[in-house]
Amino acid sequence: MSTTPSHDWSPSDTYSFGPPPEPPKKRRAGLAAVIATSLIVGGGAGLGGAAVWDSTHTDAPSTSADPSSNASPIAQSDADAPEGSVEDVAARVLPSVVKIDVTGAEGSGSGSGIILTSDGTILTNNHVVEVAGESGRITVDFADGTTAEATILGTDPLTDTAVIKADGVSDLTAATIGKSANLNVGQEVVAVGSPFGLDATVTSGIVSALNRPVNVGTDESGNSTTYPAIQTDAAINPGNSGGPLVDMNGAVIGINSSIRTAASQSGFEQSASGSIGLGFAIPIDEVMPIVDQMSAGETPTHARLGLQVGGQQDGETEGAPVTQVTPGSTAEQGGLEVGDSITMVDDQRISDADSLVATIRSYRPGDTVKVTWVRNGETQSAEFVLDSDGE
Repeated sequence: MSTTPSHDWSPSDTYSFGPPPEPPKKRRAGLAAVIATSLIVGGGAGLGGAAVWDSTHTDAPSTSADPSSNASPIAQSDADAPEGSVEDVAARVLPSVVKIDVTGAEGSGSGSGIILTSDGTILTNNHVVEVAGESGRITVDFADGTTAEATILGTDPLTDTAVIKADGVSDLTAATIGKSANLNVGQEVVAVGSPFGLDATVTSGIVSALNRPVNVGTDESGNSTTYPAIQTDAAINPGNSGGPLVDMNGAVIGINSSIRTAASQSGFEQSASGSIGLGFAIPIDEVMPIVDQMSAGETPTHARLGLQVGGQQDGETEGAPVTQVTPGSTAEQGGLEVGDSITMVDDQRISDADSLVATIRSYRPGDTVKVTWVRNGETQSAEFVLDSDGE
């Protein structure tokens, strides 16, 4: 299946390609903008931000104590964090999250990763490591401050996942893998990663939606990278890519991968846009079989119906219109024809091409699904055993 790629989604990573462009002239030089910029630019940003704050507040209070004041310091408790709190989840998850720096012939980038095994197998996004190419360098920073070189075990552009292996490490804290199928809209979640290179950053929010079709581009063969995303309002920014989205038990239920960006007045996306409360994670259930294949050095396989779908042909027909059926495929054998419009797969409603691709990607080759479609105004349905793109 292939579709026209959407340009509304932006991978939540950080890349640099050559010198940065000249910054636009500011219409209003607000203090918040100055401090935000200083946080992004480098290691001395914290001190610089404080210096800006002090220099712009001439009425800052004196450091000497006021003898007439009755104020007294509040004693901070050193008690353990309540079980299931964000603080508790962060303490459990942070040791299993890494920062990944990548350099290659075409540029450099940074992202995040999830430790899968104690000897250094790490899950991340394909778009985080693809910058390395054939001869680039991948460096992993661990929570204890140590660093290691890493090599790529496998990549899968269709699900935007990759597995790398850190060299010469042991006794790492592997993440706990949960079940994304158990998620509910409104459920609390926590995101961990390295937004803008700021490692060990924790944000929290809720599951805003489930099975949101997200199309972030195409591979070299024209197949779309589309997945049924977990939508969250937990702040996800460039650099969070590859880091975990976890439930309140600290179990990984998704891989933070993309954000919805705000468009500029010219109609183009802002390349450095930050979180607007629309972040998207790849459900962990859908990709773990592929992760296992990559970890074993195998070529990942994906389920397919054996057809192509396109955009809506008119304003009345719902679903995903079939534009081509592959000879000998399960789609042809099951009776699907060009011009049919697929409206359901099992109990999942299909609204357009992206939702069909995302839904089929959530299955594995050999799974049986019930497909419902409309032909000449009449609804039909049949069961299909999904093909594999590895055949």
